[in-house]
Amino acid sequence: MPDDRDPEASAALRADCGNCFALCCVAPAFSASADFAATKPAGKPCGNLGADFRCGIHTRLRTEGYPGCTVYDCFGAGQKVSRITFGGQDWRTAPRSARRMFEVFPVVRDLQELLWYLTQALALPQAEPLRPDLVRARDRTERLTLGSPEELLALDRTAHWRGARLAGADLAGANLRGAYLIGADLTGADLRGADLIGADLRGADLSRADLTGSVFLTQPQLEAARGDSATRLPGGFTRPGHWEA
Repeated sequence: MPDDRDPEASAALRADCGNCFALCCVAPAFSASADFAATKPAGKPCGNLGADFRCGIHTRLRTEGYPGCTVYDCFGAGQKVSRITFGGQDWRTAPRSARRMFEVFPVVRDLQELLWYLTQALALPQAEPLRPDLVRARDRTERLTLGSPEELLALDRTAHWRGARLAGADLAGANLRGAYLIGADLTGADLRGADLIGADLRGADLSRADLTGSVFLTQPQLEAARGDSATRLPGGFTRPGHWEA
């Protein structure tokens, strides 16, 4: 993977449709709505897909009623599954592998999205204290994307997304807006002055963490998290009853 300080570091995390077997046009299901003009079940090619794996209405997607296609991003999963996981063997000429390919695609897509976030985080100056942890998380995630179809299908990708190990981390003043911190280990973390608007703290462990001065924190966020009597809260907040004494 390119060095995270290189401006081209995220190039491999962008869709390269010319090297993909149109997996986003086949694997997902979609329903007739404001986003899609027709209903398509999972694993069935879109009616607009040509024999060359190209969209027949690509330049007219919005006017033809498919704006949902214009905002979809696989984060580079399409070409990775097509060229690496399945070695360039497409689902039309190898129909027996089609089902597995369509099942693997969303797994790799989720991992690629996570890689995008990790790569972006590594470029932020305020993330420098977390750099070693971020690099390890990025490298492990990249290795997972290169697994065999069997390994990818056996992967609990939800568990991999969750449970960031940030115990004792210095996050004072950090911008954690909308951060995905479900199940994160934030025990003893310094969150003083951190911006927590929209941060998802479901199941996060805030035991002994210091949240004094944190901004845009809400009571529901605390109710969704775990903590203890040593967790330091900003004024005006109530310690949830389910937290440890």
